[in-house]
Amino acid sequence: MTALSPDVREAIEAGNLAHLVTLNPDGSPQVTVVWVGLEGDEIVAGHLAEHKKVRNIRRDSRVSLSMETGGFDRRGFANYLVVSGTARVTEGGAADLLRRLNDIYAPGREFPAMPDAPGLITRISVDRVSGVGPWATA
Repeated sequence: MTALSPDVREAIEAGNLAHLVTLNPDGSPQVTVVWVGLEGDEIVAGHLAEHKKVRNIRRDSRVSLSMETGGFDRRGFANYLVVSGTARVTEGGAADLLRRLNDIYAPGREFPAMPDAPGLITRISVDRVSGVGPWATA
């Protein structure tokens, strides 16, 4: 697991929508837009049900995540962040995580009522960070 720099942490917690890429059974990519946050050095996303992305992670833990982060580098390219890593799914806690992320992604809006189900949290351990911006390594 790679420790996240302050710049990467700031980008992840800034409320930028993330594109989570998981692998379908045939190896093709499956992309979903998710809200993300941090718990320690893990990137977290909450899910109220076991959608395809969750089933894919349970079968193959390799994931990538990308997000536009705002701003431009010295050449004028838009900053973006790409994270590669491994994910695991834990039971419960999704409602609390989504309510916390709601304050970041939709401030001033009431988060809709949620089912009684505890939901799931995807936890991503980061292996590599790249993109355009202060975190760029590739």
